[in-house]
Amino acid sequence: MPISIPEKPGQLFDNADSFAMVFDEAWKRLSRASAFAALPLEEKKQQAIAACTEHPFWLSNPAMAGQVADFRIRLLGL
Repeated sequence: MPISIPEKPGQLFDNADSFAMVFDEAWKRLSRASAFAALPLEEKKQQAIAACTEHPFWLSNPAMAGQVADFRIRLLGL
C-alpha cells in the first residue's frame, strides 16, 4: 500500500528528495514489524520500495529511485 508524507498528505513530487522522504517513512513503518528484522537486506529494500511504487519519481525513473533507496539504506548504516 502506498504511503504519503504525513505532515503534507497528497504532496508527492517527481524528484529524488520526495521519493527519499516516502521511502524513509515506508522503511520506518515496516521496521516496526518483528518479521522485517529477520529478512535479508534486499528483501527489506524490495518491501519498502513496494510501498512507494505509486510515487511519481518511481514511475518516471525507477532505476534512479532504486539508487536513491540504496543511498538511504547506506545512511542507515546497513
